[in-house]
Amino acid sequence: MRAWLVVLGGFCLSMSTFGYVVSWGTFQAYYELTLLKGVSPSAIAWIGSAQYSLIFLPGLVAGRLFDLGFFRISLISSCAAMTIFNFLTAECVHYWQFLLCQGVALGLAAGCIYIPCISVMSHWFRVRRPVAFSIVAFGSSVGGIIYPIIFKNLVASVGFKWTVRTIAFINLATFIVAGLTMRTRLPPSKSLSSLLNIRAFASPAYCTYVFSTFLSFLGVYTPLTFLAVSAAQIGVDSNFILYLVSIANGASAVGRLMSGVFALKFGALNVMIVMNFVAALMTYVWPVPSSTGGFVVVTVFYGIFSGAFISLFPVPVAQLGSTDDIGRRTGMQMTVMALGALAGPPISGAIRQAHSDYTLVGVYAGTMVLASVVCMIVTKYLVVHTILGGKF
Repeated sequence: MRAWLVVLGGFCLSMSTFGYVVSWGTFQAYYELTLLKGVSPSAIAWIGSAQYSLIFLPGLVAGRLFDLGFFRISLISSCAAMTIFNFLTAECVHYWQFLLCQGVALGLAAGCIYIPCISVMSHWFRVRRPVAFSIVAFGSSVGGIIYPIIFKNLVASVGFKWTVRTIAFINLATFIVAGLTMRTRLPPSKSLSSLLNIRAFASPAYCTYVFSTFLSFLGVYTPLTFLAVSAAQIGVDSNFILYLVSIANGASAVGRLMSGVFALKFGALNVMIVMNFVAALMTYVWPVPSSTGGFVVVTVFYGIFSGAFISLFPVPVAQLGSTDDIGRRTGMQMTVMALGALAGPPISGAIRQAHSDYTLVGVYAGTMVLASVVCMIVTKYLVVHTILGGKF
């Protein structure tokens, strides 16, 4: 029972941190079309890109603090900081204010919450670890569903400021639940003498897998970032556009739960290889539809198959080393991933600015995800010495 209460707390934190971040496509569209009309799409994308990267970038420090037993202190202080920056976002007016507050400060606070939230699951689960990770990841899908809907329905009636404040109050409620339910199980490590575990990078399997997640983040969130804006370009009803992010995240929720169940039987990396391959195909296809129906179909399939990666990417790292070092190894992985998350959307935005549609954006993002699949296959071969068989 204690373990599943920890999962409940992780679900709440994932909803209010990662779920908030993956709702960025709604803000991107609103800022482009209304609030920051004179700012280029690529510049606006840097706000979301900062969030995407900073939810992973504090990995080294946050993972280290977790391993040393500072989970509760880090959790409470980071939740307090994110609450403050949530409310301050409502007061922003200029682009640089949004970039610093919503992008950098809020993203950094979210990262200091999310990384220990992921690491603590390995304290409580071993055999059912993929299921625990999937439930926690499902929380981010729930956030990705409800926040765009809340935004769409409130911004017209109460304005931008009170819409953002309402989201901030919801996040505060989830932080309280997490504070009451989340605890570590294992004693803090006494043997970790440095911030980095350089020897982990001496493992070809660990290095290759971490690089695969970097490549995936260069492309996997490009469709979600530009979903609403690209839909507007092909004439999708403006009243429907802001719901597309919720549709993608709702489909992602299915993929996250489904992938956790499949991972128990086939192995997390095997599931990610297949699901990421289809996600790459959907990313290539994303700019092609010219009707609302076709666009929604691609959005749903993209959401389902991209959801597996977000659900399962921490699992192989937990399997590639000992539990007492899990926070540090996960932190190093997430710091590298953050660089991909930081660069991906602005690169896509720059490609879009240079062309009349999103075709080459889809080619770029899809190729990055496909390259990550190749690296995952190499990782599997390095561990189990086979490509087609073996559970990993």
